[in-house]
Amino acid sequence: SAVGRGPEVPFRSEAYRISAVARGKELRLTLSALDPAAATPPQDLVFRFGMSGSFRLCPAAELPRHAHLRFLTRESPPRALCFVDPRRFGSWRLGDAWQPERGPCVVSEYQAFRGNVLKNLDDRAFDKPICEVLLNQKYFNGIGNYLRAEILYRLKIPPFEKARTVLEALKDQEQERKKKDPSLTLSKKVKLRQENPDLLELCHTVPMEVIMAEKQLLDPEHSDNYAAFKNWLQCYLVPGMSSLRDRSGRTIWFQGEPGPMAPKGQRPRKTPRKKSPQLKADPEAPTPKVTPRALKRHRRAAVKPPKAEEEEEEKEEEADRPRKGRARRRKATAAPALPEPEVPLSVRRSRRTSARRGKGAAPAM
Repeated sequence: SAVGRGPEVPFRSEAYRISAVARGKELRLTLSALDPAAATPPQDLVFRFGMSGSFRLCPAAELPRHAHLRFLTRESPPRALCFVDPRRFGSWRLGDAWQPERGPCVVSEYQAFRGNVLKNLDDRAFDKPICEVLLNQKYFNGIGNYLRAEILYRLKIPPFEKARTVLEALKDQEQERKKKDPSLTLSKKVKLRQENPDLLELCHTVPMEVIMAEKQLLDPEHSDNYAAFKNWLQCYLVPGMSSLRDRSGRTIWFQGEPGPMAPKGQRPRKTPRKKSPQLKADPEAPTPKVTPRALKRHRRAAVKPPKAEEEEEEKEEEADRPRKGRARRRKATAAPALPEPEVPLSVRRSRRTSARRGKGAAPAM
């Protein structure tokens, strides 16, 4: 795309295959020529989807807006596999390397992910509240804002409990399990963990629930499917839940007490359970005209998530980017008022005399 911000892809082939593999919040595509005799080497691209990025297969003559990268087919009529990103938070880069600061994937590399967390509990990163650490992609690669709320809610863990306190307890439990009953078979161990999952296990299974049902839950083309996703949520943006902003400015939803490390000066806000009652329509009032623009806006609203969710995801995506120094805004202070010049006594007396004379009635003509 002429307006795309990503780099040009130096791959040209008459016939090629696209394969993909995911890791956390990243996706790697590999383009490889079908002709083994072709001199074109394979090309790797690593994508980050941001808040609104997605892939879409559509007719080449009907490209969607914001299709920033296109892969064309040779069929007739041709189609295009498009990377669509209306807000341009997503990106791609050349090469096969994952971002080095990201840890093992919570979904595809569970054992490595679990080990990476438990062996690094001495890291100062775990001095923070557990809700903030769950967004640290160095240790929890793939966990986002709504997932952290759902995981902590299911385990009834206060979001502002110290992360090391929560995770060291898991380490102790794991060692006690091995000591108490080393004769347990693998199937019995799996059954016990399914019945009583810990936080790290839920970091794997809760995203898997969404992945397994993604065709029904996450298709933005159908509002009914988005409603199904909202019904799946138990805590995030759910009426009756409390919310607070963490130190990064992102909102965490929870139930009960926030925990000992909750930000000072904030009071938990509760999501209202019911909307304000609507006034009954006047039966004699004229029916408002529905313009084409209003109808289009209504259809668009039916498939878009609420603004509050968009803002939360946008903040999450911005926080996931490399940070730069921010200049602090200072409040403009009003300039001090200058003292009025002192009026001489003789001038003040003359002003009073003139004022008294002015109060009298005008002379008769």
